[in-house]
Amino acid sequence: MLRLKDLARWGVVLSLVASAAVVVAANVVATPTVLEGAALARVVPPGFYFEGQSAPTQMRNTAAVQWGAGKEARLVIVGMVDTSGYSSEVRAKYQGFFIADSPVAVGGKELGTGAYGFGFTGDGHLNIFDIGGRQILSAPAKKDTGIRRPRPILITADSGEVRFYSGRDYAVINTR
Repeated sequence: MLRLKDLARWGVVLSLVASAAVVVAANVVATPTVLEGAALARVVPPGFYFEGQSAPTQMRNTAAVQWGAGKEARLVIVGMVDTSGYSSEVRAKYQGFFIADSPVAVGGKELGTGAYGFGFTGDGHLNIFDIGGRQILSAPAKKDTGIRRPRPILITADSGEVRFYSGRDYAVINTR
């Protein structure tokens, strides 16, 4: 027969185990999931504003990754836009949009929540611009010579590492 004293001890032990489980769950980083099909179409904007101009999104050249689910989900959405109406100066640096709904690290550099323009350079960098066209981040891009079918825009999430590709060039994205 259990005594009141024994019940109190078990209550303390169970309370400690439950508290530890909550702390562990809170510290677990959610596994990234690359969105496809209807889930991707739901989050990609139909167009994007950059340096005083608006351009339609090239839906075939979009990608998104999600960490977590429900209200706690965090997203990064990237896509190319039709820059044919843009000046050659803007087209030279700007390929598309990069949207982060929470702070992230891009190529090891901090980027806050927001909507940005991006462009990969020929000398191996990913540049991020505010929507006014001012560069706010430049991160080294790596080259993946093993990728079978390079595409204009691709996001992969292998072994927990999220890679944002433009052709064979990529930068790693991490949540904060």
